[in-house]
Amino acid sequence: MSASVLLTMAGGLGLFLFGMRVMSDSIEKVAGAKLRSILELFTTNRFSGMIVGVIFTAIIQSSSACTAMVVSFVNAGLMNLYQAAGVIFGANIGTTVTSQLVSFNLSAYAPLILLAGVLCVMFIKNDQVKKFAEIVIGFGVLFLGLSTMSSAMSAMKSEPAVVNLLASLKNPFMATLMGLVLTSVIQSSSVTVSIVLLLANQDLLSLHITLYIILGCNIGACSTALLASLAGKKDAKRTALIHFWFNVIGTALLYVILFFAEDLVMKLIWLISSDNGRFVANAHTLIKIFQVIVLFPFSNLIVKLACLCVPGEDKKVGYRESYQLKYIGDKVVFNPATAVVEVVKELDRMASLASENLNRAMNALITLDEEDINEVYEVEKNINFLNHAITDYLVKINQSTLPIEDLKSIGALFHVVNDIERIGDHAENVADAARQRIADGSSFSKEAQREMGEMLEMVNKIVQYAIEMFVKSEYKHMQDVIDLEDRVDEMEREFQQAHVERLTKGECTPAAGMLFSDVISGLERVSDHATNIAFAIMDQEKEAS
Repeated sequence: MSASVLLTMAGGLGLFLFGMRVMSDSIEKVAGAKLRSILELFTTNRFSGMIVGVIFTAIIQSSSACTAMVVSFVNAGLMNLYQAAGVIFGANIGTTVTSQLVSFNLSAYAPLILLAGVLCVMFIKNDQVKKFAEIVIGFGVLFLGLSTMSSAMSAMKSEPAVVNLLASLKNPFMATLMGLVLTSVIQSSSVTVSIVLLLANQDLLSLHITLYIILGCNIGACSTALLASLAGKKDAKRTALIHFWFNVIGTALLYVILFFAEDLVMKLIWLISSDNGRFVANAHTLIKIFQVIVLFPFSNLIVKLACLCVPGEDKKVGYRESYQLKYIGDKVVFNPATAVVEVVKELDRMASLASENLNRAMNALITLDEEDINEVYEVEKNINFLNHAITDYLVKINQSTLPIEDLKSIGALFHVVNDIERIGDHAENVADAARQRIADGSSFSKEAQREMGEMLEMVNKIVQYAIEMFVKSEYKHMQDVIDLEDRVDEMEREFQQAHVERLTKGECTPAAGMLFSDVISGLERVSDHATNIAFAIMDQEKEAS
């Protein structure tokens, strides 16, 4: 084979891979947040999850991206393994859309598609339109690469060595192995099947052998998720194994059917195919549909098989576990489309720690329990660790290809993590006040204790409402937060005045009075930080508009 043909083939493959990447990344940036919401909302059962998996993967053109997102959802506790199985089954059908598009041979229009996308990027100022134009550019580059590869393959027909080599591929097992290896290397079954489709179109591959190559491609497509899950938690490994076992078992079933009725299968596929390219594309789709129909009723067993392969549970990371991240970090498979969801879950955990610590500190202020006081300081160290770790992660993901809506929410997330950390600081200040009480032997009056307890109860409500609103991105308690915040401000003024009156009457000591004043002021500031967290969802919407 001449060097020019090899170079043309390599260049076409490069363009095809680049086009796929640009198109997939651009779609995730434009619609990733909305698709994620749909994925979260409509996966309450396996069947609806399967339908969503088909649509989702057909849109983003990547079953690997869909599987990675599902892994992230399972890790974040938004989806269980049984729901994930449905989405993964659907993703296996959705991924065949690429080969269907390729089979319609739109290569002749690739230059026009590419030109339209480039002109939009260059001359239209609207950012949203530019993002859609990037999708069009990726689509155009993809078909330009196909056209280049097709030209190279056409030239291969005059190369006897190539023709003889491909014609000699008659062993089904070797064909399956070839599909598996190529897909594992390229990391995309869509690309490998598209190459097979082009080879079949040029009569360089016999149609019956393409069936076995496709089966190998299906197993090879699992390599991306399997490799990504190696560093992840056990549920991440199990999710990848659900994908793997679905394809392995499905391939074994097809092998049995093809062994007994290969001619009948080929005739059935050819009935709905107009040429060799359409035959390969239709074979790819029908194989996946058949596998889903047969295996869907047994999806629970496949989940259990994955759990048998990865037994045991990860070490639980609770609210009070020190210096550990639960939803983000090295033990979580990173996916841009779910990165912000995982940050919000981690912030929810951090907020629970801070709120719990504030109440522990207020209790220690009255009881003077040394154990509680020491624990407040230990938990505050953990909160500081989470503050730095989450902030570093936000900086990291801010530099990645996040969906547009998520990218615009990063600023609000930085503010929220800072407000939660400040709530933790106020808990530490209360613990300092408890130690001061022990040192100087001061005591609070019953009235002062009642006022602090009343104010703490109000502040706890604001914190609870604020975190709930932030995590769920809803305005349900916005007016409650505003009213409570106003009431806390009034309380602070009333209680400070009452404190002065008690001092003048000699009902409390100056030392205790100073501590009381500081604690009341600190609680009012906690309510301010909680209100900031509640209003963070409004900041996100302003950024997005």
